[in-house]
Amino acid sequence: MSRTTDRTRPGILSAYRHKLENETFAGMVLLAGAVVALIWANSPWRESYQALSGYVVGPESLHLALPVSGWASDGLLAIFFFVVGLELKTEFVTGALRDVKLALVPILAAVFGMIGPALVYTVIQAVSGSGRYEGWAIPVATDIAFAVAVLGIFGRGLPPAVRTFLLTLAVVDDLLGITVIAIFYTEEIHFLALLGSLALIALFAVLVNRRVTSWWLLVPIAVVAWALMHASGVHATISGVLMGLTVPALARHGEREAMTHRFVERIQPWSAGLVLPIFAFFAAGVSVVDSGGLGGMLADPVAIGVYVGLPLGKLLGIWGGVALLTKLTRLRLGSGIDLADIFPVAMVAGIGFTVSLLIASLSFDPADPASAHARVAVLLGSFIAAVLGAVLLRVRAAVRVRGRAAQHPRGHR
Repeated sequence: MSRTTDRTRPGILSAYRHKLENETFAGMVLLAGAVVALIWANSPWRESYQALSGYVVGPESLHLALPVSGWASDGLLAIFFFVVGLELKTEFVTGALRDVKLALVPILAAVFGMIGPALVYTVIQAVSGSGRYEGWAIPVATDIAFAVAVLGIFGRGLPPAVRTFLLTLAVVDDLLGITVIAIFYTEEIHFLALLGSLALIALFAVLVNRRVTSWWLLVPIAVVAWALMHASGVHATISGVLMGLTVPALARHGEREAMTHRFVERIQPWSAGLVLPIFAFFAAGVSVVDSGGLGGMLADPVAIGVYVGLPLGKLLGIWGGVALLTKLTRLRLGSGIDLADIFPVAMVAGIGFTVSLLIASLSFDPADPASAHARVAVLLGSFIAAVLGAVLLRVRAAVRVRGRAAQHPRGHR
């Protein structure tokens, strides 16, 4: 009997993969990676963390001699961005972005949601006289996984269209964030390497559109395309997004589901359960002890710009932008959503985390104290947005429930 039970019981990896389908659990795994890093980086054994993070691995001749932390942000994170590309393709072809007219309000809200935090950060640097404007893009990102998880837990009672609004906004935010990385964090472009990368991405596109899905063929092409993109000077994760966007999002006759769905099902668990926690582990491991203490760090205008810019900037940008759009133009929210529903959603969108941590690592030299301060500020700002967003969601959901109860009192026939 025990042998039969052992055979039928799912393995540890299978159980872990299954749990990762829950957005809340996936978010907790990601958060755990950041928390462990923070504890280790501020413990008496912090030198071992710094040694591990800075340990150089890879062939110098191929310009791939990178520290372990670099492999996490430039290498592994390309897998996460490949999944982002797949999800963007699905949204453009069959999802919320296929009809621009219907998606125009959340699309424009995402644009305002990037302008708001950038302005808050810039104003704080101008008022303080710090002159550290290069970090303007750090607070503009929204972390889909965390934001949707908070909405799912604390937003029960709100119309289903609220989740669609947040997902659409976050997807567009991802697209704009990728564009920001490609444009503003590319110092020098080596065109031969870039052309080589684009040629391999085109080959990848031809193969997947001909339904060639053999991993032993696609993976080597993807790895070389990534390496050439890295050598070109363009951030290597862009290659992941571009390849994801080439995958067909419509099922052909005889196919049960679209290739984008199949790829997401296979790769998403690796992205959520391995790639993102490892990235968070190396991105969030900031030594507060060696960076002037928590008080000095939080008083840095760079940090203030980030941890204020994420919650306040997103709130002003998204809610304020939607208010202007609906009052000054013919655009409307629709689907039973009103402006009051957008207020908590705008706050939740201030959870930056993954992409904000990446941009923080790109904005400043690693030896610059501002780099460490900005990364801690990302964690703090995301935490503030999550807590305030959760409270606002519960309040708004309760108002919605009471309103429905008043419209349909018990005993009413």
